[in-house]
Amino acid sequence: MSLTHSPTGGAVRTVVRYGYAPLILLGVNGGAVALVAADASKLWLLGLLATAIALSFTAERLLPYDRTWNTSQGDAGRDAAHSLVNESLILVSVAVVPLLAAVLSATFPAAALWPHAWPLPAQVLLAVLIADAGITLVHYASHTVGALWRLHAVHHSVRRFYGLNGLMKHPLHQMLEMTAGVAPLLLIGLPVQVASVLALAVAVQLLLQHSNADYRVGALKYVLALNEGHRFHHLKWAGVGDVNFGLFTLLWDHLLGTFSYDPGRRFTSEVLGMAAKPDYPTAYLAQLAEPFRASGACHAGPAGRAADVDDDHRLGWARPPWGPSGRGDQAALPRAR
Repeated sequence: MSLTHSPTGGAVRTVVRYGYAPLILLGVNGGAVALVAADASKLWLLGLLATAIALSFTAERLLPYDRTWNTSQGDAGRDAAHSLVNESLILVSVAVVPLLAAVLSATFPAAALWPHAWPLPAQVLLAVLIADAGITLVHYASHTVGALWRLHAVHHSVRRFYGLNGLMKHPLHQMLEMTAGVAPLLLIGLPVQVASVLALAVAVQLLLQHSNADYRVGALKYVLALNEGHRFHHLKWAGVGDVNFGLFTLLWDHLLGTFSYDPGRRFTSEVLGMAAKPDYPTAYLAQLAEPFRASGACHAGPAGRAADVDDDHRLGWARPPWGPSGRGDQAALPRAR
């Protein structure tokens, strides 16, 4: 009898369904806090990241939301390249924190505001909430400002939803998001120890947020920006997918009026990606170049909008009554996906 259909297999799936997210959120991130508090080598944090990636792939295979999303569509190498480059950028940003902090502390009096006396877990939580605000607002702007959407469109070209999709971003957009998230922290004196944990937390959160594992977090799905809610963000139609922008939390989405969730919806590759650009480049270098080509521009117009609406009705997706602009008229958006 296979594990899939055995009583043991059912028990394992139950453990994954309800234990995977707490293990990553509390176990991996908690491990990072403990290592930093013990002044351990930063290489241990890389080991934790590797463990989180291995757990992600394991959970996706034990309890997949869509089994076909576990199979490469010719995108595995590209996604690995995106992940390697963008994770390296995150690590470099951590490495320069001491230099930036020294410069800022000599320039801005506010650099002394960081609550160094707080317990390390509380400092990390504060950093997460502040970074979440900056990253979320840049993400929101990337769906309303054409120049930013050119870069962000790389991330929305995905046609399957699994862990490595989280770091499938144009590196310039990754840098913009991280700058928005970390700059306010540096201005108030972010310690390198907290920055190290934050860097791991960002990578781990992206794994969870894009995971193909069919895990559950109960009512926390309305507060934490995890995969149940984030799938709605990757719907291929403009307006419909302009929801759930948060990285760590959905607090800003509730404030902006962009939160969306429907427990009855199921997702397939057919509804992911960009409706207006079904032939978006798939190779790594081509995706890096696309934002700077004429074809990388936004294309919103009556014809494209009508086609999106037809697809909405055919597949049963209703447009939400809001948009990033706060208006019901989605034609005002600068691009159609």
